[in-house]
Amino acid sequence: MSEPSFSEALRNATWSAHESAEGEGYLKALMAGRLSAEAYGEMVAQHYFAYVALDGVSRALAGDPVAGPFVFPELYREEALVRDLETVYGSGWRSRIEPSGPTEELVARIERTVSWPGGHVAHHYTRYMGDLSGGQFIRMELEKIYGYRKDGGVDFYRFDGIGSLPRFKNDYRARLDALPVDEAEKARIIEETKVAYRLNTEVLTDLGRLVRAEPVA
Repeated sequence: MSEPSFSEALRNATWSAHESAEGEGYLKALMAGRLSAEAYGEMVAQHYFAYVALDGVSRALAGDPVAGPFVFPELYREEALVRDLETVYGSGWRSRIEPSGPTEELVARIERTVSWPGGHVAHHYTRYMGDLSGGQFIRMELEKIYGYRKDGGVDFYRFDGIGSLPRFKNDYRARLDALPVDEAEKARIIEETKVAYRLNTEVLTDLGRLVRAEPVA
């Protein structure tokens, strides 16, 4: 029996964490249509702070041999998140949002990877491969619940610039398998991916305080 590829090992090592994140109370309530648009906006806001950090590090590492192959400007999410926040909160959205404690911890961890390209790959994989997979189901459900369409509301989940999602994800996995790092560094990346999943899950756990919000009309 052949050894799993690095992308397979990475997925296998984080699968239980992935299921844990999906089971968070906030996401369950959101997908059930039990939260107001403003409560949904709280998650969008936390994404905004995380992705400003993530994409900022991505730009800084564009020429790096390890992180560089994962720099896709067409993935950057800040502009999409701004449109979504404007749709939910209006033009004064900046005064309505602030990072939670767990988000601040996640952002600090992401920003530190500017000096560790392998760590950046771990956080990039954790967020973007999730957005391109389960995130697409979330988008379709939110469109039904809140009536959002293109150009605001759920643009965060739209990746029109990358073409075929399955093809892009296959290419991404191939890049993971071709990482120019040794086995010890691969093990470090897997461990950092577990940390990334944990920190992202803690952001969702904190959002659970909003589950008592009024049901969507």
